[in-house]
Amino acid sequence: MARVAAKNTICVWYDKDAEAAANFYAKIFPDSEVHAVHRAPSDYPSGKKGDVLTVDFTVAGVRCIGLNGGTVFKQTEAFSFQIATDNQEETDRYWNAIVGNGGQESVCGWCKDKWGVSWQITPRVLTEAMAAGGDEAKRAFDAMMKMGKIDVAAIEKARRG
Repeated sequence: MARVAAKNTICVWYDKDAEAAANFYAKIFPDSEVHAVHRAPSDYPSGKKGDVLTVDFTVAGVRCIGLNGGTVFKQTEAFSFQIATDNQEETDRYWNAIVGNGGQESVCGWCKDKWGVSWQITPRVLTEAMAAGGDEAKRAFDAMMKMGKIDVAAIEKARRG
């Protein structure tokens, strides 16, 4: 059966490694896969005929297109994937996969992969604390502000006061 294109798809700009990035995401995150690789039918400003132009992939259930657009535009934290985690083990697994594969750590659960794409590895306990509001949210928020990778036990402790 032919696959119907999604009405709304996230397009992520890469210099030249969209296929490698999509394959990495498919290996790391559940409900992720590379669907198709499309090659340029002719030369274009940042590539040649036959080069990988776009990659159709899903990352954690979200449909995406990776575009090998060259160096004209750079990734910024203005766009990020937010991955909800259920515990410290899952948080560590995703964080370590991204950072340990040429990425870089940031603060408050943020990190970047080696292609410059930003990720928020966010335990559900943190989002639940923020949704609770009041003093509980403030304590969890204040604890998070001191973290790189989120420490689930520290957030749980902050929630309790």
